[in-house]
Amino acid sequence: MDNQNKILNTPQRTNEFNTRPITHSAGLRVDQELLKATMPFAQESPHKSWRLVITVFVLLLTSLIAAGLSPWLWLQLIFSLLSSMLMIRAFITFHDYMHGAILTNSWIAKWLFKLYGLLILVPTNAWRKSHNYHHGHVGKLDVFGTGTFPIMTTKMWHSSSKWQHFYYRLQRHPIIILFGYLTIFAISICLLPFLRSPSKHIDSLLSLILHSSLITTLWYFGGATTAFFVVILPMSINCAFGSYLFFAQHSFKRMTIISPEAWTYYRAALESSSYMKLNRVMQWITGNIGYHHIHHLNVKIPFYRLPEAMAAIPELQSPIVTTLALGEIYDCFKSSLWDEDQQRMVSYREANKLANKNTKQ
Repeated sequence: MDNQNKILNTPQRTNEFNTRPITHSAGLRVDQELLKATMPFAQESPHKSWRLVITVFVLLLTSLIAAGLSPWLWLQLIFSLLSSMLMIRAFITFHDYMHGAILTNSWIAKWLFKLYGLLILVPTNAWRKSHNYHHGHVGKLDVFGTGTFPIMTTKMWHSSSKWQHFYYRLQRHPIIILFGYLTIFAISICLLPFLRSPSKHIDSLLSLILHSSLITTLWYFGGATTAFFVVILPMSINCAFGSYLFFAQHSFKRMTIISPEAWTYYRAALESSSYMKLNRVMQWITGNIGYHHIHHLNVKIPFYRLPEAMAAIPELQSPIVTTLALGEIYDCFKSSLWDEDQQRMVSYREANKLANKNTKQ
């Protein structure tokens, strides 16, 4: 039995989607009862929030300065790599602020995160719109990939044109994630929203201008090496790693696509979001975002309380687990389409084999 069925004992599925009612093991809290159980952990400590935010931003600024001013290339490289890791953690604090999980009543935090978002190509308007949409549609089919990566069924795949095949595969291709700095952050989060609606996304244009100006200024006064180690390299790593984390926690081997009739916010959190098991160092760097099933169940839980919530609530302790092992990464990219008959994610090759088998029968 899959891990998620320890929480949700799902009956055999025979139709296109998972549409039948779910039966639950006796004594387990589900849906609103489970959400209610997480509420005590959705209370932040402003003192702790500020301590963690100030710590990561001071460390990040120090590391970036060292990457720019260190006299040896190898030392610049070390500080640049360190900066990329600190950027990931700093982004999680931004992410939590945008969800209203931390420092919601602080005007200082408001302008700190607004400025940080502009500098790292995450303008608040575009991010809030696309990310909120993502949270409301996890576990559903999304051909266009609004706020996330697109997901088709095998039937949709076989009825699509070659151009649609190319575009779909391109959006989910590892190269898009590897170059997420350009493809996801610069283009998808900044450029496209501005082009679609300039008046609503003027901050997207401002983000592109500020980010480009920062690189230009560093290049002019410090040379190409300074611009590379202070911005280009750490941003490239930060964006690639962040893009993969986002992809892997919603496109993995044992995830479930749920029909509109059967979809619920609670069910999607547990069946269509994973728990990425990481060591303590990576947990710190990623700000506990690996506890993604809990985050999707209750976005108001501060990142530093997610492990506490999982430890205290038995119903959250048997999630679908993913890791950063090479085999898991391969499986995530291989899981490309939702097969209605198999009720699981399959690869393009598997989809073609299944189609040929059905044709022969």
